Amino acid sequence: MIPQEIIRQKRNGGTLSEEDIQSFVAALASGQLSEGQIGAFAMAVWFKGMTRDEVVALTLAMAHSGDMLTWTDIDRPIADKHSTGGVGDNVSLMLAPIAAACGLAVPMISGRGLGHTGGTLDKLEAIPGYTITPDAMRFRKVVKDVGCAIIGQTGALAPADGKLYAVRDVTATVDSIPLITASILSKKLAAGLQTLVLDVKVGTGAFMAEPRDAEMLAQALVNVANSAGVKTSALITDMNQPLADAAGNTVEIRNCLEFLAGRKKNTRLETAVLAFAAEMLMKSGVASSIQEGETRAADALSTGKAAENFARMVHLLGGPSDLLEEPDKYLVEAPIKKAVPAPQSGWLSGCDVREIGMTVVDLGGGRRHPDDRIDHRVGLSDILPLGTHVERGDPIAFVHAATENWADAAIAALATNYRISETPPAIAAVVCERIAAIA
Repeated sequence: MIPQEIIRQKRNGGTLSEEDIQSFVAALASGQLSEGQIGAFAMAVWFKGMTRDEVVALTLAMAHSGDMLTWTDIDRPIADKHSTGGVGDNVSLMLAPIAAACGLAVPMISGRGLGHTGGTLDKLEAIPGYTITPDAMRFRKVVKDVGCAIIGQTGALAPADGKLYAVRDVTATVDSIPLITASILSKKLAAGLQTLVLDVKVGTGAFMAEPRDAEMLAQALVNVANSAGVKTSALITDMNQPLADAAGNTVEIRNCLEFLAGRKKNTRLETAVLAFAAEMLMKSGVASSIQEGETRAADALSTGKAAENFARMVHLLGGPSDLLEEPDKYLVEAPIKKAVPAPQSGWLSGCDVREIGMTVVDLGGGRRHPDDRIDHRVGLSDILPLGTHVERGDPIAFVHAATENWADAAIAALATNYRISETPPAIAAVVCERIAAIA
């Protein structure tokens, strides 16, 4: 295998064979390629694209570049969900224990925040003692005993993806749909999934701001995943406002506990969580319809089984056993909490969600550089949904900050971010579209 010949062929718009892709990925995983060669390959794919067969081959090759998990000792369907990232999107925290309570096994391998979006792992690290990188034996035990475990990717899972992504991040090739697809799905295939549900965000707080782009990404992901042997569907969901009424790390863990306790009913967050639970249950064959799946998921919440699963998962992965009962003992609050007053009376009609996410980053709740340390205490809470009527001076949200100056800067940014109109706005549905595989 001569790497530059493979790069030349793709640069010229050719179709790579499965053998060529496997050879290239093997060389990538073993460190035989230079950064220049990896970057040139990524740029060639960015410009020329890939066929579905090429993306399937790339996905499978990267998945098999490291360990492949198997779950033969677990007598449950193996399922997972993946989100392309948003603001106030803590669905995974509640969804995994709900799905487990309904009979699924959910070995959820999650990531950190990227850009303006929050990361599930960063949120879980707000819980003292929670181990996001347990050894394989502990991971398997928690999945078997509880039905779910949310952890981070280890270097042994799809290592070729990690090397390719590091170069994509500095060569402006992150937004290539074939490379996004292979990156996401290689890790999911390596985790040994039987079914997968994808949450593809669209809107001002999403990486895909336009519906057409979100649909293209969702369709690519679904087609490739099914071709690679994992039964997969996708929901395109609205990210033109924060999903939860909190954005940050500790504040979103508190939001999760409130949700599991049944205190977030009739919210956009509840709609999203139940929709994904129903899709997972139906895709896995546990429910015969979306309606049955939603009913079973709602029962798991109302009976407390989902909350019990979350508590057990946290404890078995090193966190406190009484987090649900005594959250104030463990979840450290920021020293400053201040309201964001509405600048005028009217209806909250719009906002730039990306800028809301960047406000959390500016508070210290996210990273501008990979080695930045996160202040888990900071963020936003009690964020009002669009369509709410406010009087001048009413709180739109509350800022949790480390200093008065940072709080005031966040308040100024948020107050100018929201649009307030004299008439009620039209609000987009949470779930915009369902995407199934195209033969």
